Amino acid sequence: QVQLVDSGGGLVQAGGSLRVSCAASGRTLSNYVVGWFRQAPGKEREFVAAIRWGGGTTSYANSVKARFTISRDVAKNTVSLQMNSLKPDDTAVYYCAARYYSGGNVYPISPGEWRYWGQGTQVTVSS
Repeated sequence: QVQLVDSGGGLVQAGGSLRVSCAASGRTLSNYVVGWFRQAPGKEREFVAAIRWGGGTTSYANSVKARFTISRDVAKNTVSLQMNSLKPDDTAVYYCAARYYSGGNVYPISPGEWRYWGQGTQVTVSS
């Protein structure tokens, strides 16, 4: 089992920055992929970004590319999402997720492909 705890959300004005973090415990993450999803009111949960723990390769949704950066701290077992140039459309609950990688697509965008989830943290961007 992998336990994920999300933190760091808040309220920020458009154009500002926020950093959300995910603390993982329970398993060594060397064969895992850790990602971030978000869900706005009335919308489906959508993929934002992900990082492969072993190697650190990353993937981003087009909507956040060049504005968001995902990173991992191997010593602290944490994954962070630095969000810059935030827009009101980025307002959502952000969820950390993890999946064991055993082949195939490394970064599936379907939430159903991810097994472990954090509790979520609210990010609100005001205009």
